[in-house]
Amino acid sequence: MLISNFGLKLIKIFESLSLKPYKCSGGYYTIGYGHKMLRPDQYTSIDDKMAETLLIKDISKAEASVIRNIKVDLSQEQLDALVSFTFNVGGAALQRSQLKQKINSDNKDNVKEEFLKWTFARGKRITGLIRRREIEAEVFLGRQSKINITALL
Repeated sequence: MLISNFGLKLIKIFESLSLKPYKCSGGYYTIGYGHKMLRPDQYTSIDDKMAETLLIKDISKAEASVIRNIKVDLSQEQLDALVSFTFNVGGAALQRSQLKQKINSDNKDNVKEEFLKWTFARGKRITGLIRRREIEAEVFLGRQSKINITALL
């Protein structure tokens, strides 16, 4: 199973598009839709097509990490939420998370609380990450129809 159009749109809304490099709240140089640059001078600017190419490549990595780490069947909504989460925090973070352990043990109690543990960047709680995790948790729990994503961002 691959990310849906809804999941793709969700990531695009969360990450927003920047055709020039910027330093994200985590302290990394980033470009496009949240693509972490290897070096600050890797790109001076990109176009929309390159941003889409980098996004698809990064989403593929996040999907692969979810598939590798989650051993239970997932609904499309659950996959979308976990790919968005992994796109943002990285595959290594998913691998060591209590979120992964709860999902794999089919214990979905307190899943929202596990998402909300991942709201810090460089030791500071970030409002944008709180909103993102709340939305990802709602999507994971199949309640995305109850939220207006663009209004929450």
